[in-house]
Amino acid sequence: MKKLLFQFDTDSHPASFDTVVAYDGGADHVIGHANLTPDNVGPLVDGTIFTRAPKDKKNTAIFIGGSDLQAGEALLAAVTARFFADFRVSVMLDSNGSNTTAAAGVARIASSTEVRGKRAVVLAGTGPVGQRAAALLAKEGAQVVLTSRALARARAACEAMKRRFGVEITPVEAIDNAARAAVIEDAHIVFATGAAGVQLLEESQWRDLPRLEVLVDANATPPLGIEGVDMMDRGTERHGKICWGAIGFGTLKLAVHRACIAKLFERNDRVLDAEEIYAIAKEMAAA
Repeated sequence: MKKLLFQFDTDSHPASFDTVVAYDGGADHVIGHANLTPDNVGPLVDGTIFTRAPKDKKNTAIFIGGSDLQAGEALLAAVTARFFADFRVSVMLDSNGSNTTAAAGVARIASSTEVRGKRAVVLAGTGPVGQRAAALLAKEGAQVVLTSRALARARAACEAMKRRFGVEITPVEAIDNAARAAVIEDAHIVFATGAAGVQLLEESQWRDLPRLEVLVDANATPPLGIEGVDMMDRGTERHGKICWGAIGFGTLKLAVHRACIAKLFERNDRVLDAEEIYAIAKEMAAA
């Protein structure tokens, strides 16, 4: 029996990245659907849950993607609301790579230093990866600050993570590199999650900070988010700090993504969201 993965995307085209990783993760066929919303996804879900015998339902799964995390969360809720009794299939949420990227980055941080009780700053954290990274760090016991150029956006992101994860994250407005440098002065951990090609910190602004232990930069497009951190850094020591670049921890991100796809086909009742994906990432990072 073929392993079928239905790729439910909230954007106008299903992401080719997610399609490739789905095949690499073990799907025999990937069927993409775009422009999906809670209002139109129902019949597609019904098609996945009513077509195979109970013992065979594990061979059908759903992947939810797209660039909008809030839209993805709403779609996940709509999908799981159609499930009942054993009429369900496994489903994974990874809008814009939010869960797998954040999980891999935080897992690398946790493998590099003790997180509990530390001050962690997520720079430009209002996007999907930044929000999830901030939440995962907070759940690990860090005191987390999330920055944005607009305080209102930072507050909205922190409120969204509090509703979803029950964590307290401090929003801070930081409109430029100098402002961001001030925010990280007493930080132990810095995770840069800004837009591609946007520098958030200069090397001179972090290299001499005595408390800073770990830097992670999710940007792989020059100029990188944190000057002085190379995209290939894999726990590289620079100025006495442990550095992880986008490609350096991105290999774990891809491995986690593939592993999650494989797990979807082990049973028909998995829901892989941030917590479940992070647990897989931590296990793989420790291996």
